[in-house]
Amino acid sequence: MQSKFLIINSSIYIRTLKFYRQMAIIGKIREKSVLLVVIIGLALLAFIFTDWNKGGGGSEDQIGYGTIAGEVIDDKKLNEAQDNFVNSDEQQAYQSQKPYTDKDRQASRDKAWNYVVESTILEKEMEALGIQVGEDEFDSYLYGRDGFPVLQEFLENFKDSATGLFNSRLLQQRIEQMESSEDPKDQKAWDDSKKYYIERRRQEKYFTLLNQGVYATKVEAEDEYIAQNEVKSISYAVRRFTDIKDEAIKVSDAEMKAYYEEHKNDKIYENKSASRDIKYFDIAIEPSKEDIAEFQKEMTKLKSDFASTNDDSTFVMRNSEVKQYIGGHMMTFMPEGNPKAQQGLTYPVQMDSVFQRASIGQIVGPYEDKGTMRMAKVIDFNKYLLTVRHILLKASREDAAMVAKMKKKADSLVGILNKSNFDENVKKFSEDEGSVATGGLFEDFMDFTMVPEFGNFANENPVGTIGKVQTQFGWHIIEVVAKKPQNYPVLAVVQKTLKPKSGTLAETGDKVNDLLYKLDSRMSGKKDGKAKVEAFDTLAAKLGYVVRSITLNEDKIVFYGFTNAFVEDKLIKLAFDEDVEVGKLCGSPIKDKDRYIIACVSKVKEAGVPTFEDIEETIKSKVIQEKKAKRFINSMKDGSLSSMAKKNKLEVLTAEVAFAKTEVGEARLEPEVVGAVFSALKKGQKTEPVIGQSGVFVVRVDKITKAPATNNYKDVKASLETSMKSTAGNLAKSALIEKAKVVDNRRFRSTGVRM
Repeated sequence: MQSKFLIINSSIYIRTLKFYRQMAIIGKIREKSVLLVVIIGLALLAFIFTDWNKGGGGSEDQIGYGTIAGEVIDDKKLNEAQDNFVNSDEQQAYQSQKPYTDKDRQASRDKAWNYVVESTILEKEMEALGIQVGEDEFDSYLYGRDGFPVLQEFLENFKDSATGLFNSRLLQQRIEQMESSEDPKDQKAWDDSKKYYIERRRQEKYFTLLNQGVYATKVEAEDEYIAQNEVKSISYAVRRFTDIKDEAIKVSDAEMKAYYEEHKNDKIYENKSASRDIKYFDIAIEPSKEDIAEFQKEMTKLKSDFASTNDDSTFVMRNSEVKQYIGGHMMTFMPEGNPKAQQGLTYPVQMDSVFQRASIGQIVGPYEDKGTMRMAKVIDFNKYLLTVRHILLKASREDAAMVAKMKKKADSLVGILNKSNFDENVKKFSEDEGSVATGGLFEDFMDFTMVPEFGNFANENPVGTIGKVQTQFGWHIIEVVAKKPQNYPVLAVVQKTLKPKSGTLAETGDKVNDLLYKLDSRMSGKKDGKAKVEAFDTLAAKLGYVVRSITLNEDKIVFYGFTNAFVEDKLIKLAFDEDVEVGKLCGSPIKDKDRYIIACVSKVKEAGVPTFEDIEETIKSKVIQEKKAKRFINSMKDGSLSSMAKKNKLEVLTAEVAFAKTEVGEARLEPEVVGAVFSALKKGQKTEPVIGQSGVFVVRVDKITKAPATNNYKDVKASLETSMKSTAGNLAKSALIEKAKVVDNRRFRSTGVRM
């Protein structure tokens, strides 16, 4: 039935999951924070960071899954964390009736990696600072005593049935049960849980310590107050960079080389890690005309056999690619998008009227659904959305005495209950805590969503009926309140996918290998890598294929659009093999489900100062923008704002700006322009032409509205400190991770590129 009977799963994977979620929340706070300035005790940070420079280095040749501060990560620790996260996420997917895919598994492993990295780094810091948790402190933390709040997961899972409040005795009983259990798994679960909560408490103390060094001064509060509240009303004219097409600006190789030499050491161009660009196109593996004709013939025969069989269950299990058959209303199907639809039990919206009008025994289809063909036999119709009220008298089936006692009580209640007094008796007698507050009401549910006895009673009895049924939870006294008509089919479904036959697969494979050979011949005749990549692009376009590009960063490899790790590993090996060079072509076609992929390396970037080729396109864009800006400045630097605007056929616009914001009218992110406005510019004065993000601006100050006078900056100071403290922990953690020079070698190890 639809009640929540809460229990706690005390295995470590649940604990580690909760910890990672907390880390993710901190990350979100950081992303959304505007103020990124945090003051942390410099002596403390110097002490913390210095410690990373000590300690062993590990083998230069063997780095395993990866390293933290030069130390090889323990394989056993990472594997255990991966198992925990995979088990937890897989269980959550199952409970949510969602598939757990290979991509989901990889995401779980990534979470485990982040957890191991963060916990390892923080453990070293906490040891260096001597942060420990004693037994008394641990007990107080666990049970919510001595000023500690009750942990949220315990609030949810150890409630007193009478008061609905946290009951520490229930938690204590659970812990004692695990400690004294003869099952080693229970004992280990408690040991792991205890380690988790001690680690969690130590980290809380660590981040609290960091926050003690975070504060805002009165001067900072005053500056922030003025930046937020002093407003300048401006008039401005702007020539947008988009006013001139890039193609209209000529850029020579010499100009680009000169720009590169001047700016190659700028931080914004630094390659923070090695990376590779890969270009690829795909060739679809499609069924032939003969394959399609044979498939249609097969579906016609299946439809005839399906209509004549009396054993739908066996027929579905024998013939369907998705072997799913459950008797009764559990197989109620609904149109896609219906909020009450079950995962996987839907049909296309356009088929709704067909199913609504179908008759029992009718075969609907074949019809296409998400790339497969389905045919469905109508077994029954689910005709009602149900609303009931109920009173639960708890009694386990194994406790015969309690069952008899609650049955007698249920009989007496059924005799006195009616529509008028049902609600008050729910509050007086029902033990279903989840529904007492609503008068025991369950609205607009389908019978199969409840335990069978409950759902059948509601479905089979007329509105107004009051009676009792026994379920695994005890005795229910149910009043049928409403039955809204609906007409959703209960189906047995056979699903088949049109796939190329072996002959078609072989023919496509030969075609792809011939194409790869042709590409290799064209590319190998070119002198340099750039010319080879151009040959790759040209031949692919000539044959009608769309070339795509992906960038693989050594420190964090992320793929999109590929179906499995095998394909990704092939691309990693192509990109990061020892002999990699621009223009290197994959040695064989890469099969990715229903397509072949042909790929080549289009860029090779190493960490540090970029080569000219690494940033050639960016340089060209920058030089073009500089040339546009120079043209604009020459035509905008003389005369008043209005005369300059008239000369350049520009509209004079107005806006209000504050120093703490970067918007100028509809233009976004124009800090250079806002800075120029607040650089001691007085009323009536205008700026020289200012190169902004979107164009060149000339701005005149029309009015200055000073911030309202105040001597109380308490609220601003408090807001600043709150903002600072919300980011302090994550900023410190990011600094520690950067200092530790974490190397993630998992994907390289699995492909044999680097062990």
